[in-house]
Amino acid sequence: MAAPAAACKASLASINSAGDWNVTDVDGTKPPTSASGTPVHLFPAGTAKIASRWNWGPDPAGSSYTGFVVLGSTLNQSVYSYSETTGQWDHRLTKIADGWDKFTMVEESFVSSTRNARYGLRNDGVLFRWTSGWNTVASAPGFAGVKAMTLISQTASYDTFLATTKAGVLQTIRIPTTAPLKPVVKTVRGSTWQGFETLVADKCGTGTLLTAIDRDTNSAYVYSIGHATGTTTPITNLGKLSTSFADPVYSRFSTDDDLPLAGE
Repeated sequence: MAAPAAACKASLASINSAGDWNVTDVDGTKPPTSASGTPVHLFPAGTAKIASRWNWGPDPAGSSYTGFVVLGSTLNQSVYSYSETTGQWDHRLTKIADGWDKFTMVEESFVSSTRNARYGLRNDGVLFRWTSGWNTVASAPGFAGVKAMTLISQTASYDTFLATTKAGVLQTIRIPTTAPLKPVVKTVRGSTWQGFETLVADKCGTGTLLTAIDRDTNSAYVYSIGHATGTTTPITNLGKLSTSFADPVYSRFSTDDDLPLAGE
């Protein structure tokens, strides 16, 4: 008899109200389970609003955790690094831009040295994409109804987000790499998803392991989602995590060894 397939796993980075950064690992079992690491104080209390994925990888001096985070109204690049030479940790913040208090999402999709895009959703429903670092910007309106969105697919020709709306729709938003910016929206489920204000996705084969957080109750639910094909997309509710998810900011945690997301 063949051994059962191993459950998919996800890692969530979070920032609490005190400014402590932490990583929580989620196992996509039924019911799902989670385990958190040791918090590290990186940011002034109460300032973190949103963050991109955080990525761990080696660097010339040792290794580092890197991500984009909005503190107050300022978008910053945060680098928390360890030096193998000195045995010391160092935290550096580099300012990118002001005016980010108007944004509800920031994300980075890194596929290769030649395929890297950054995204932001402004609270008036305008979706932005930056390429060539932060130098080339494109935008598209029409997303004012979105409550939460998370990256689920990265290819040479497009990125795809999974999103919930205020009306309860679960949908995919495919963003081709071509210009001008013309997102393609498909409904996955037509109702009942309005309760989730935060989504964090990780790779699960050619699908997605989704952690969906209800801010009203600080509850997190885990879903196994097949390769996205609109309303025919298979979704399995694995259950509610037993711990509270009360931190103000959650996003994906990845490493240099992770393969690109393949959810659509």
